[in-house]
Amino acid sequence: MRLLATKKLSPSLKDRLVQHGFSLVEYSFIEIKPLTVQIKSTFDHLIFTSQNAVKIAFSHPEIKSQLREKKYFCVGEKTKSLLEENGQKVIKMTQNSSELAHFLVKNFKNEAFSFFCGKRRRPEIESLFLKNNTPLEIHQLYDTLLTPNKIENTFDGVLFFSPSAVESYFELNTWHPNTQGFCIGKTTASALQKYTSKYQIAKQPNEAQLLLSLRNYYTQDHAQK
Repeated sequence: MRLLATKKLSPSLKDRLVQHGFSLVEYSFIEIKPLTVQIKSTFDHLIFTSQNAVKIAFSHPEIKSQLREKKYFCVGEKTKSLLEENGQKVIKMTQNSSELAHFLVKNFKNEAFSFFCGKRRRPEIESLFLKNNTPLEIHQLYDTLLTPNKIENTFDGVLFFSPSAVESYFELNTWHPNTQGFCIGKTTASALQKYTSKYQIAKQPNEAQLLLSLRNYYTQDHAQK
């Protein structure tokens, strides 16, 4: 089966895909552009919802100096791992922004938060915090630029890892009726469903579950058709 990945994959995921008999083509449909920011202080409770925000924050000496001895909350296993690699303890990790927002306004309603994020982001945290009068300061560390590619070939499956990549893909491409989409999570799937109903969602937003979704589809669901 021929797969198109809409970003450069980790070596481990690429190896596992090849081991399971998939051929793979990779194109980066988005680009991360760090923004010029100055952060003089933060609240004691910090929110990170992406790996990109963690990488940029901890590579910036002035920002990094503001991140010591804070309480961390994040979205996603890889975001948590990156924070821990940088010596930080994560109090709560959830699979999506909505789940994290509800947890925080329920359990930390009297606290104030600093949110490190990109310009393109889900609205749940800000909207729920505003509704509950929970103090929140936003630190936009990067922008997500769309980098569309015109795909001339037909693929059996297309792997999507973000709503922005979905948007970028469909700027220059249409959906082939024999193509199946594979989404890393529900928010990505919500973007893809505007264009097709032919997609699978990983049960958990990580590479292992995405690979399992691929294997299940091509060995079970697809084989029965």
